Amino acid sequence: MKILHTSDWHIGRSLYGRKRYDEFSAFVDWLAGFIRDESIDALLVSGDIFDTSTPSNRAQELYYRFLCNVAAPNCRHVVIIAGNHDSPSFLNAPKELLRALNVHIVGSITENPEDEVILLKGISGVPEAVVCAVPYLRDRDIRIVRAGESMEDKNTNLIEGVQRHYAAVCRLAEEKQKKYNSIPIIGMGHLFTAGGKIVEGDGVRELYVGSLAHVGKDIFPDCMDYVALGHLHVPQRVGKSEHIRYAGSPIPMGYGEANQTKSVVIVDFKKQALNVTLHDVPCFQVLERLSGGMDKIIQRISELKLQDSSAWLEIEYTGDKIASDLRGLVEKAVDDTNMEIRRIKNKRLAERVIRQTCQEDTLDDLDLTDVFNRLLDTYEVAVTERSALIQAYSEIITFLQEEDINAE
Repeated sequence: MKILHTSDWHIGRSLYGRKRYDEFSAFVDWLAGFIRDESIDALLVSGDIFDTSTPSNRAQELYYRFLCNVAAPNCRHVVIIAGNHDSPSFLNAPKELLRALNVHIVGSITENPEDEVILLKGISGVPEAVVCAVPYLRDRDIRIVRAGESMEDKNTNLIEGVQRHYAAVCRLAEEKQKKYNSIPIIGMGHLFTAGGKIVEGDGVRELYVGSLAHVGKDIFPDCMDYVALGHLHVPQRVGKSEHIRYAGSPIPMGYGEANQTKSVVIVDFKKQALNVTLHDVPCFQVLERLSGGMDKIIQRISELKLQDSSAWLEIEYTGDKIASDLRGLVEKAVDDTNMEIRRIKNKRLAERVIRQTCQEDTLDDLDLTDVFNRLLDTYEVAVTERSALIQAYSEIITFLQEEDINAE
């Protein structure tokens, strides 16, 4: 059986206000063709299909068009789990209709773990694999809140909750496996593993309150022959395990990923032997970060002009002199080209402002925690009181991010 593993599409994401639907459209069209050309039997999408819980009509159109293009007979099965950016109820709403196309959706856990155990059958109807399709596990799904818990207690309970859930789903999968001549068990998940690599600007959120709740690979039961993970945007193995992997995002989510090779994973089971290969995803929109003095920036723009580049540029001026007309100069340099300037950072001008106002960053440079810490500084909150306040604030933010606003 030949399986393709991908994740973290984030359809609908923008880059400094620039919509990216052309990239997403090019990707799903390429993926549909790749699935056909490689004779893929099953597609696994490990969460974060959309960038928000309320995807636009255009984002939905791309998603459903893709599913229609890849559904049988091109690809016998599609299994999709929700990520932390997805709305479980939105993904689940059409699941009964999509099942007619052998598209299996698991948006959230239910009272019955068997809902996450999916039997994949071959053309002749003989079962070929069992999938443990575990979606993003929200705090409230796997942990009972107890008064007086410390942060360490919460993290321990979270990890134990994740481990218990995977164990319960895998027990059911093993029962099916025994009935069908030891067919492979494939796990899915959307979580942050300990030691996972991330890059600046990728938008990857901490999933739970406190960064200690990163699970180790030991939470995945040994019965799993392959584990298809989502959430981290850098393609990578978990630890040194060849069979536990993040596929990574298929397009760069920010300039920190601009030079990263994007890929999908093909998992091939032949006579119970596992073969894992990575296949590069084409670059559908070049992102380029230009950093340095004015001469260096203008020279690089000139080089890109000669290449007839259509890159989206992030420009960071770090020259010794204050360039007060930086925007005007670089916009003139890209006139009559297909290049776009998405962001300009003028460090020297910022340093002058710092001396005058003691304020360095814009909101673009701050995350939610940074803003809260600035407020604590502004109101001169005592250091001894900050830990409890930061923990309470983090819990509120996590609750708001996990709220499924589409559910009634």
